Amino acid sequence: MESPVATDVLRAPLVLEFPFTRSLGPIQSAFLTGLKHRTCLGARTPSGRVLVPPVEYDPETAEELRDLVEVGTTGTVTTWAWNPEPRRGQPLGTPFAWMLVKLDGADTSLLHALDAPGPEAVRTGMRVRVRWAPDADRTGAITDIACFEPADTDTDTDQARPQPRTYTAPGQSVTGIVTPARLDYTYSPGAAQSRFINALADHRTVGERCPSCRKVYVPPRGACPTCGVATSEQVEVGPAGTVTTYCIVNVKAKNLDIELPYVYAHIALDGADLALHGRIAGIPYDQVRMGLRVEPVWSGGGRFPDHYRPTGEPDADYDAYKELI
Repeated sequence: MESPVATDVLRAPLVLEFPFTRSLGPIQSAFLTGLKHRTCLGARTPSGRVLVPPVEYDPETAEELRDLVEVGTTGTVTTWAWNPEPRRGQPLGTPFAWMLVKLDGADTSLLHALDAPGPEAVRTGMRVRVRWAPDADRTGAITDIACFEPADTDTDTDQARPQPRTYTAPGQSVTGIVTPARLDYTYSPGAAQSRFINALADHRTVGERCPSCRKVYVPPRGACPTCGVATSEQVEVGPAGTVTTYCIVNVKAKNLDIELPYVYAHIALDGADLALHGRIAGIPYDQVRMGLRVEPVWSGGGRFPDHYRPTGEPDADYDAYKELI
């Protein structure tokens, strides 16, 4: 048992990134196929409204929409916000305006980027036009519109707007898209988990005891999840523990070099009142079981156990860990 000590709270940059893959229905497929061919499409509702970007169901009646019409590649800014510091992956690398633009012939607005020299050059009601991506770069995605740019004229009359017309898709349709999703942020685990992580560097697992219910939580959160009171009393647990439940993994994760199948388990370390998770190795996957006694195996320089292996002790009695399942 240890008294809490002043801890420098850890911080580290963290990137969450994955490709988001989705198939397209007939409406979205036609919309993106149109962009690939420098054409903007909307969906016409039974009431005659033209929705851009098109949706598959009428937002007012929930009726399925099938009538696609071609609209203009010029339009009018309905609202905007200046972006002084573009981020990675945004449409332009220089400051630009995010805007909603109502394309000629449409009744709703499309969100996109406007390339302008500064906020003083942008206003609601200004006329803009599509700047298409180069032919070789258009793949059937919203990025086929590289951005919008100010039009040569502010003329905004009904005569300047093309009437929507029925659209027939040329060539092969786009049936799916892959969108990279990425989130960059700075993660801080807080004081309690910083102490927990620093102890792991010494191959020690330290939790915190609730002063009210006396349960020991690993990893600690700085407060008891049951009682809601702050925790500060440090308690070293383990290193051995008991498998309370587990799963057999048969799907390979990207960038994880572990032979399939393998076992991932919840492990209640001795002295802890909350199970943590870890990989089980050193035993055939089909011999892992609830109640199996295990101990951590540390890799060279690793801050966390690489995996847990059987200790050779008899299995724990179910009553000893049933409350931790």
